[in-house]
Amino acid sequence: MAMEAGEGKELLLKQRQVLIFFVLLGIALAGSESRRYSVAEEMESGFFVANLLKDLGLEVDELIVRGPQVVSKGKKLSLQFDRQTGDLLLNEKLDREELCGPMEPCVLPFRLLLENPLQFFQAELQIRDINDHSPIFLDKEIILKISESTTPGTTFLIERAQDLDVGSNSLQSYTISPNFYFHLILQDSADGILPQLVLDKALDREEQPELRLTLTALDGGTPPRSGTALVLVEILDINDNAPEFTKVLYEVRVPENSPIGLHIATVSARDLDIGVYGQISYAFFQASEDIRKTFQINAKSGELLLTQKLDFESVQTYTVNIQATDGGGLSASSVVLIQVIDLNDNPPELTMSTLLNQIPENLHETIIAVFSVSDPDSGDNGRTVCSIQDDLPFFLKPSVENFYTLVTNTALDRETRSEYNVTITVNDMGTPRLKTQHNILILVSDVNDNAPAFSQTSYTLSVRENNQPALHIGGVSATDRDSGSNAQLTYSLLPPQDPHLPLASLVSINADNGQLFALRALDFEALQAFEFRVGATDRGSPALSSQALVRVVVLDDNDNSPFVLYPLQNASAPCTELVPRAAEPGYLVTKVVAVDGDSGQNAWLSFQLLKATEPGLFGVWAHNGEVRTARLLSERDAARHRLVVLVKDNGEPPLSASVTLHVLLVDGFSQPYLPLPEVAPERAQADSLTVYLVIALASVSSLFLFSVLVFVAVRLCRRCRAAPLGVCSVPEGHFPGHLVDVSGTGTLSQSYQYEVCLMGGLGTSKFTVLKPVIPNILAQGVERVSDEHPSFRNSCEFS
Repeated sequence: MAMEAGEGKELLLKQRQVLIFFVLLGIALAGSESRRYSVAEEMESGFFVANLLKDLGLEVDELIVRGPQVVSKGKKLSLQFDRQTGDLLLNEKLDREELCGPMEPCVLPFRLLLENPLQFFQAELQIRDINDHSPIFLDKEIILKISESTTPGTTFLIERAQDLDVGSNSLQSYTISPNFYFHLILQDSADGILPQLVLDKALDREEQPELRLTLTALDGGTPPRSGTALVLVEILDINDNAPEFTKVLYEVRVPENSPIGLHIATVSARDLDIGVYGQISYAFFQASEDIRKTFQINAKSGELLLTQKLDFESVQTYTVNIQATDGGGLSASSVVLIQVIDLNDNPPELTMSTLLNQIPENLHETIIAVFSVSDPDSGDNGRTVCSIQDDLPFFLKPSVENFYTLVTNTALDRETRSEYNVTITVNDMGTPRLKTQHNILILVSDVNDNAPAFSQTSYTLSVRENNQPALHIGGVSATDRDSGSNAQLTYSLLPPQDPHLPLASLVSINADNGQLFALRALDFEALQAFEFRVGATDRGSPALSSQALVRVVVLDDNDNSPFVLYPLQNASAPCTELVPRAAEPGYLVTKVVAVDGDSGQNAWLSFQLLKATEPGLFGVWAHNGEVRTARLLSERDAARHRLVVLVKDNGEPPLSASVTLHVLLVDGFSQPYLPLPEVAPERAQADSLTVYLVIALASVSSLFLFSVLVFVAVRLCRRCRAAPLGVCSVPEGHFPGHLVDVSGTGTLSQSYQYEVCLMGGLGTSKFTVLKPVIPNILAQGVERVSDEHPSFRNSCEFS
């Protein structure tokens, strides 16, 4: 036990020395194109092979980022790579005989794939043989039939042993047990050492009919292993003719995957002897176990049959040794060389190394996948062509040997297409062509690259005035082509361009759906329309937004009654219109001027005569409010007339107002005019703004009129002082020549003439300005008149 333990330590020490040697050799060759590492077979999983950090020229931190992985061709080599330390380890036990068979040295290539960026590190792993197999004889008992007439010095071939180990661990020598008749010689051949028995002494069947010898096969391992077989030598009677084959070498070509039972060839030998010595039997000679499982030979006919399917990728050539033996024990051998013809029976293989299933849009030249293709067939059957669909924004880029990368050839747009199903097709060049397809589903993730888009650039909404607060008046709508939070929109009111517009008190917007609401009642007369901008912002990072213009039009309701500007209804004394009795039909008495605060048809006014002291004498034009005589006046007509004119708008329902006119029929404008106090005008209610505007206009008009009247009064006073009684008299029937003529500039087209006289016999010094021949209209377009300014009340009389 101590000796075995010492030998084990010595063996382990030698293995470590060899391992250190190969590691140092790998470091020395680190700059070469391919680096070689070595490891002994049958090492346990996790066994340390080498540290690749120095060979890669990377630090540990860089190695982790680069994402290394070991890729081996054909999946024979099972290695693992420790990213934390850079150690290359075994993933499982390696059997050199299973991986390489008799090939020596056993070198398996592998690659270390580095990502980010993509880089390949080529290397080889040499698997060193250990003496783990003993030599074995396929036949535990070897029978030699030797004639007793055989002369000394004759050699006899013996079936050699099989040893799966290679190199110094392979079969090295044979020994035969001590005897008086034979000694052993060894002959080197291409297939190894062949043992041969040499007859030293003539045999005598009658003295000894058989011999039992022990043949021992020894390998060169430390310690050496051995295997034994029994050699049974049967001494025969004299047989002086050995069989002879018609051909020493038979060459046969057989396609792989041929059916079981296929006839391969028929060997033939002849023997000149007769009887038992001329009967020949055929058998395999020095055939491996693989040959014995694959083929079968008919012992009588020499017909060679197939017992299991051939595989070119496993074995390309079989060398079958066949021995023909006659009944006397003499034999001859022949060789059948069977070449397996390759068929295209293996589809290409695709091995995916790196796959990125989801990529963001808008990226250029992105590596999606890294893969390799292979085909175990040979020639054209093993050449491959790799392709993908033509209508996809990807292309295949060849890399090292049979490696390819799948790369985008343009930036992807998720809004155009959110996923791609890429089919990688690998075809070989054999007949018939075989192919392998690999499907990859690539998802395009969203990037916030689309701003919200409103369905319209501008919106026009309408709402009637006097609406209820919080009334829904419409909405805006926007869409976003992105997805997820990038497509979730928030609506908001943007600050108005007009700083005086109180937008926050007029409307509000629902941030989720863009619906708009009026916050308070709107007044058409105060605000007919207003504009503002609405923004839609997504929830992406960074957030994108867009704007739309919203115009709100306030629709008018008929909520304002007509307002009479002339004649004034809030004067303290009524204004009487003077009409000469000599007026023709259609004579313009006056014109009712009115306005309406509404718009459209709600402001279309119509006039009609509601009441009259004498119906049929006067008429009102419906569209312009002009009051005219309907017929000739006569002496029988009353001097005083009261007319009520109704002013009505065209709204629904219609609103109206009425005005009272006082008309005095006179024979001439020299007739004194006395006011009629029995009718008092009704006061109108006015809002403060309108009152201020009317006061301003009325003040200007009164000042102008007062200046004219003062000028006329001064002229008349000068003339009256020159007269005897100081009284101006005007004959009836015509107008005096000293009347003041003022051109009309209001709504009437006629001129105005006033008569100013000093009143005599009344005991006063008053002077009276008589009414004009054609009534004066103070102003047109003024909305309302204030009753607080006497200049408007006394516009018809001064005292």
